[in-house]
Amino acid sequence: MAQQLLERNARTGGRWTPYFFVAPAVVYMLLFQGYPLLQEFRLSFTETSLLSPNQSRFVGFGNYLQLFSTGDFRRTLMITALYTLASVVFSIGLGLATALLLNQQMRGRGIARALVTIPWAAPPVAVALIFSWMYNAQYGIFGHALRHLGFGRLGSENWLDSPSLALPAVLLTTVWQIFPFSSVVFLAALQGVSPELREAAIIDKADRLNAYKAVVWPTIRPTVMLIALFTTIWSLRRFDLIWVLTQGGPVGATNTLVTELYRQGFVYRELGSAAAIGMVGIAISFIVTFAYFKVMQRAERTRE
Repeated sequence: MAQQLLERNARTGGRWTPYFFVAPAVVYMLLFQGYPLLQEFRLSFTETSLLSPNQSRFVGFGNYLQLFSTGDFRRTLMITALYTLASVVFSIGLGLATALLLNQQMRGRGIARALVTIPWAAPPVAVALIFSWMYNAQYGIFGHALRHLGFGRLGSENWLDSPSLALPAVLLTTVWQIFPFSSVVFLAALQGVSPELREAAIIDKADRLNAYKAVVWPTIRPTVMLIALFTTIWSLRRFDLIWVLTQGGPVGATNTLVTELYRQGFVYRELGSAAAIGMVGIAISFIVTFAYFKVMQRAERTRE
């Protein structure tokens, strides 16, 4: 059948060739993402229990009104925004600094590049379990190091049980795991910077900072923006690492949209409320993506 379609397509000048190759991906997206998304959208306007999913009652915007009328959900949105922003800023900053370092000529550079990728390759659940042991006040390495450095109060407190320290602990674990991806991508972008332009900047007696601003940054800026978009969306939907570390606690200090969605759907068994939270997350992702493309379009116009 496929051979016949290809032969017919060749006779018509190849006009449908791109659509033929894109069709399987489109069908896959519609079946496994489009249809579940529509089902989630429908569920968000109903009162549906996980125990009896076939028995639902239409409540209109009731789930959304109930969510935004509670202070706990507004706090969850603030924690999600703070967690996402900090994850993006620190992972990109650390990744860019590491990429600049690994781009230099030095002994053992290949080994260093390979070692940097280890955190990204580690399973998130394993990373969360290891860091939960490291954060333990009695036998964890963080507590021991802090007590040795003279920070006795921080060293004697279990970070994951502290409302003020749980979110920084989760952020530290997150950044440690995700910054290698940014580092590897930025390193590839740095290697695409023209050596001739760098030499021209040096001939013009530009220092390292000015050479970076004039030559390197314009080249890698689209890559940085794209990684910022990916990291933002991934941070908005990150669940496994946060759930294993704190389950959104203590007292909601690390509760994000995804952990709250899981709690509503599978702990409280309220599928309608969980679907509404999911749609809020999707709306935020669309807003972030739209803002990204607007910024990129403005940057392109400015460059022209």
